[in-house]
Amino acid sequence: MKQILMLIGLYATLVCHTSCKTKAETTKEEPTKLLVTSPVKMDTTVTNEYVCQIKSIRNIELKAQEKGYLERVYVDEGQYVKAGQLLFKIMPTVYQAEMEKADAEAQAAEIEVNNTQSLADRNVVSKNELALAVAKLKKAKAEYALAKAHLAFTDITAPFDGIVDHLHLKQGSLVEEGELLTSLSDNSKMWVYFNVSEPEYLNYKEHAQAKEKLKVNLMMANKELFKHPGYVETIEAEFNNETGNIAFRATFPNQEGLLRHGETGSILMKEDLKNAIIIPQKATLEIMDKKYVYIVNKDNVVKLTPITIAAEIPDLYVIKDGVAEGDKILLEGIRKVQDGNRIAFEYEEPGKVMSQLKLESE
Repeated sequence: MKQILMLIGLYATLVCHTSCKTKAETTKEEPTKLLVTSPVKMDTTVTNEYVCQIKSIRNIELKAQEKGYLERVYVDEGQYVKAGQLLFKIMPTVYQAEMEKADAEAQAAEIEVNNTQSLADRNVVSKNELALAVAKLKKAKAEYALAKAHLAFTDITAPFDGIVDHLHLKQGSLVEEGELLTSLSDNSKMWVYFNVSEPEYLNYKEHAQAKEKLKVNLMMANKELFKHPGYVETIEAEFNNETGNIAFRATFPNQEGLLRHGETGSILMKEDLKNAIIIPQKATLEIMDKKYVYIVNKDNVVKLTPITIAAEIPDLYVIKDGVAEGDKILLEGIRKVQDGNRIAFEYEEPGKVMSQLKLESE
């Protein structure tokens, strides 16, 4: 029995030694190879997004020009009205009486001028008296015209086709001169304002010589694309010293009336980039709000390198600085290495890598 136990122990030791030796040999196998590629230099197009404010081409306040009671309100909020359509009526009784009085005084002055003219023709009165009568007539006619204008101001009409905004006073309210009644918006076309940085402005001006108007698109607040494109028609005269931006204005057709004054959205403006350095987004990592890549040197050692992003494309970054066209960058396994590690890698051609990603090319 003792000999049997010794044989069993010897066999177990042999098995353990063989197993451990096999594991040690396995650990000495070549490490896993990581995937490496290079940046691509090419012409491409990026879409820049700008927060924008949407305005009517005409948006005005309608105010009372005379004091009185609001006798009638002929429209409702949100109603579409035509140019010249009657919107409000302020009680005209007093102004009607003043006009009739001025009209009567003008007629009396005209009769006086005719009588004085007859007397002057017979040298009964002097020419000065005739001139005085004529002056009185002109004054009376002017007062009549003024009274007529005041009466006309009691009818408030639409100066152009548009949509009525909020009604600030109801029928029967006492209206003061200059008091706001409502606003009127002409939404047949919309002006969309957005701010552009100085470098982007300079790029635009360099390419604007070959283009009469820059075409842009509008993404509405619900993230839907507005069906009609717009065109940049004007740029403000001065940069904002605090932000370093300048305001562009694009005009959009609005036949369906979908856009309203005061809306917000985003302008999508395409920009052509020549000889852009492009890398996959998955080759980058973020540390403290900064982007980095691992560059593999000639000794197969990885170097953590900061990069500056010039623009973003789906799945890709356009690089301003940090990497060059011939560099080798770690594509996969960036979380498995540290700065200064030596790695084994497989190189994948940039064209093959890019074909598996989204790219917006010319």
